[in-house]
Amino acid sequence: MTVRPLHDPRAGVLRVVGLLSGSGTNIRRILEHERKLAAERGQSPFELVALFSDNADSKAAEIGREFDLPVVVRDIRAFYKRRGRPKRDLGLRPDYDRLTVAALAPFQARAAVYGGYMSVASEPLIRAFLGLNVHPADLSVERDGKRRWVGDHAVRDAIVAGERTIAATTHLIEPEVDGGRLLMISKPLTVELAPGADLADPTQAQAVEQHNQNRLKEAGDWVIFPLTLQYLAEGRFGADESGVLHFDGRPIPKGLRAS
Repeated sequence: MTVRPLHDPRAGVLRVVGLLSGSGTNIRRILEHERKLAAERGQSPFELVALFSDNADSKAAEIGREFDLPVVVRDIRAFYKRRGRPKRDLGLRPDYDRLTVAALAPFQARAAVYGGYMSVASEPLIRAFLGLNVHPADLSVERDGKRRWVGDHAVRDAIVAGERTIAATTHLIEPEVDGGRLLMISKPLTVELAPGADLADPTQAQAVEQHNQNRLKEAGDWVIFPLTLQYLAEGRFGADESGVLHFDGRPIPKGLRAS
């Protein structure tokens, strides 16, 4: 069985673009980790070479100024408005993504990190970059052969269903939303519930979701997302002929659990 690295470090430093739609906190943590590795080693195995945002009101420009990075902004709302179509019309998304890929082509990046990028990626964008995302749930949990905690409200759904711990997952960007192959899963975080919290009350459930998702971002996303990119750039993640992912030569069909 042959296992090929997703990135071979002999080809050089992994060039990465950061995609974001909002505050970009995940992108900041990755940039901070890059600087930390460069200070410790003299060079980081990866380099964020540009930022891209689909939202003109995001923090992309601010982060670009802070970290001296070029920034490309193509507001997706304006794209759809100009064409008289609603954003939910995914039939138009490949056109948007082709223009995005063209705008990012000069930076010669091989990978993309989806740091709170809220637009569904279509085939042109998926094909152009080795994409990495972080999701606020343990995507290895399945029911009837399907991933259980997917979608925008995965944290709330897990807590309402009675889960006592939550975790974050990094995965490859592949055609099915939240369906990409798993890379890393963070340490479990115990759910915090206020005494007497009524999860049947939508307002209370939303507050519980937001509180625990914020905790998970710090304890999960900000830990495993930079580390996943580091391991990828170091050549430690690979895939065999059947597409099963490996870490340091060992198969990880359910992801690598952080220790």
